[in-house]
Amino acid sequence: MKTLNVLAVATALTFTSAVSFAKTVDYKIDPTHTATVFTWDHFGFSTPSGNFTDIQGVIKVDENNPEKSSVNVTIPLESVNSNVKLLDEHLLGAEWFDAKKYPTITFKSTKVETTDSKNFKITGDLTVKGVTKPVVLDAVLNKKAPHPMTKLDTVGFNATTSFDRSAFGIAAYVPNVGDKISVNITTEASVVKK
Repeated sequence: MKTLNVLAVATALTFTSAVSFAKTVDYKIDPTHTATVFTWDHFGFSTPSGNFTDIQGVIKVDENNPEKSSVNVTIPLESVNSNVKLLDEHLLGAEWFDAKKYPTITFKSTKVETTDSKNFKITGDLTVKGVTKPVVLDAVLNKKAPHPMTKLDTVGFNATTSFDRSAFGIAAYVPNVGDKISVNITTEASVVKK
């Protein structure tokens, strides 16, 4: 009986130590392998798209407790690219993003839920044009492994979400130019060197 008690205590201590030493790992987003493509309806005729080419942020991953993971992203609006120069100028103007007054978009996660080992729901606060609203990203883990070129531990995700732009004070030309914005995200992020 004494041996069983000692074994139980040793097992408990080992488990507690493992939990204590489990830590969150920071992965820095690689903007050269990240795209945030947003689309909208244009008078019912077409579905144009734009992208932000400069995505900055950190994905914190806790493998033992995925719900403790987090995402923190900043997008400089000057990086918007619709492949139409005049449209980019309009998007940066006061009627749309008002980039001079609000130069960035931010997303800060508030909750991470796992549906299985590769699929997650990431709830967070999206701030656009000074307005903050909750949105949910449906995220899929593509791969987690050492990157073959950099040799750094790397994660890759895809994610989707949608929201009404009018909720963020961007209502120009609704409903002819669609209110609903659909967003498709793909990203690679590598472990931050200490």
